[in-house]
Amino acid sequence: MNDGPSLSAGEEASAYVDAVERRAPANVALAGRGVGSPRPGRKTLSQAVSSGLASKWLASGVAIAALALPFIDSSTYTIQIAVDALIFVMLAVGLNIVVGYCGLLDLGYAAFFAIGAYTSGLLSTRFGWPLIATLPVVVVAAIIGGLVIGGPTLRLRSDYLAIVTLGFGEIIRITANNLELTGGPNGLYGIPDFGDFGLRSDIALYWITATVVITAVLFSSRLGRGRIGRAWRFVREDEDAAEAMGIHTYKVKFAAYIAGAVFGGVAGVLFAAHQTAISPPSFNFLWSALILMAVVLGGMGSTTGVVVGALAISLLPELLRGAENWRYLLFGLLLIVVMIFRPQGLLPARTSEPARRGRRAQGGAS
Repeated sequence: MNDGPSLSAGEEASAYVDAVERRAPANVALAGRGVGSPRPGRKTLSQAVSSGLASKWLASGVAIAALALPFIDSSTYTIQIAVDALIFVMLAVGLNIVVGYCGLLDLGYAAFFAIGAYTSGLLSTRFGWPLIATLPVVVVAAIIGGLVIGGPTLRLRSDYLAIVTLGFGEIIRITANNLELTGGPNGLYGIPDFGDFGLRSDIALYWITATVVITAVLFSSRLGRGRIGRAWRFVREDEDAAEAMGIHTYKVKFAAYIAGAVFGGVAGVLFAAHQTAISPPSFNFLWSALILMAVVLGGMGSTTGVVVGALAISLLPELLRGAENWRYLLFGLLLIVVMIFRPQGLLPARTSEPARRGRRAQGGAS
């Protein structure tokens, strides 16, 4: 005989489903006693810090600060370092779509970086195109590059896919090193910028780069929260289960790879405008490794975390410049320490889905 109030079978099922959908720790009692949830406790310091870093207000503040940097410090050194960091953020966010959202291990991401830089460099130096007019062609070239490598290889998984993408990155670099059209080992030089617009040329380029990168970060975050982003996460967690549930895993992985390729190509245009000269050593395997390191360090699948990781990877060597020959040793030791004490990344992605509010009873049974 039960002491609590009795419930019908439909009410019991409704209360249980509601508890599961809310992702709360559900205490499912014996039949007829309803469902309850424990009283939420205080947030730990780690959770509070993560919530603060993930706040949209903090992200808005960082974006405004990035745009306002020339008013704070307009020295040539600061602007140059800031442009390098923003380009690296663009690359990390693009690779995060492939590795973080979809779980595809790509070790040749610098190939799309090179495709974008060489396409814009060739059109601007050999044919006299304005740099901004090369952007549509760069996007098309990046998509073609994604089709060429992704079409036959995205059916591979894990290490096999990593080896193929690594080979693709080296093929692009060696091809650029041996073609006369691309300038061979000397590369291309005299690449113009986007124009000064009545400002100092490096500040004008900084603001253009900051605007493009902020837009790309917002677009990537929106993709991750949308329908295609959920499909990417399902493929990342269990590809076989996702396919059994009706997701066309090949098309979903292909979409992630093409999106990452476009991000890399646009970053290549910004890099060419910033450096004014490019050569094959600028796109070696170290670039791919550093970009992947930024994604892992920040937290795979977390847009905010990847931005933090990219800024750390790009700015720490400069901040440690005073250590001279020891700076890369200190840089490596810091990364090791972070990976030991924070293996999931500085700001890992949240894995739970948002709670849905339907017509079911919110309170369940007491």
